[in-house]
Amino acid sequence: MAINLQKGQRENIDAPKFTIGLGWDTNSSTTGTSFDLDASVFMLDENKKLVSDEHLVFYNNLKSPDEAVEHTGDNLTGDGDGDDEQIKVDLTKAGSKVSEICIVVTIHDAENRRQNFGQVRNSFIRIFDAVTNEVVLKYELEEDFSIETAIEFGRIYKRDNKWKFEAVGMGMKGGLQDYLNKYQ
Repeated sequence: MAINLQKGQRENIDAPKFTIGLGWDTNSSTTGTSFDLDASVFMLDENKKLVSDEHLVFYNNLKSPDEAVEHTGDNLTGDGDGDDEQIKVDLTKAGSKVSEICIVVTIHDAENRRQNFGQVRNSFIRIFDAVTNEVVLKYELEEDFSIETAIEFGRIYKRDNKWKFEAVGMGMKGGLQDYLNKYQ
């Protein structure tokens, strides 16, 4: 049975292999331009810095060098129900330097399109067993991010050799660049 998390809540991840599903709905009628939201994964060391440039997994780099994280591809529209983008994770393959995995969603070309997460609703992150499709945990972002163009949905981190998930729900208004500046 799935555990529904609140912002800031943490939960153990007992299965080393799982899929992260990310979903959202957009109000394209408010700007007249369609939205393109993109999931990115930052694989960080103990100093909260990218292990290497190749440890940023996104639509232009679909797999980490250790093959622990694999992005299944960019969904350009976000139409339909369910997950809009997915990331496969195998923690047994994570390199010894990886101590944290941050999952961020950004709005592509947000500034030019005058878009922000205030125009996005029903956002969620879920972790599920890829074999059984059983949802392990889910976090629904309920805040109004009226100026933010990038949001860290959640993070997976290692404590005492155990992996945990934290529901983060924290936004930035500088898009993906803000997270690059933070983690490089």
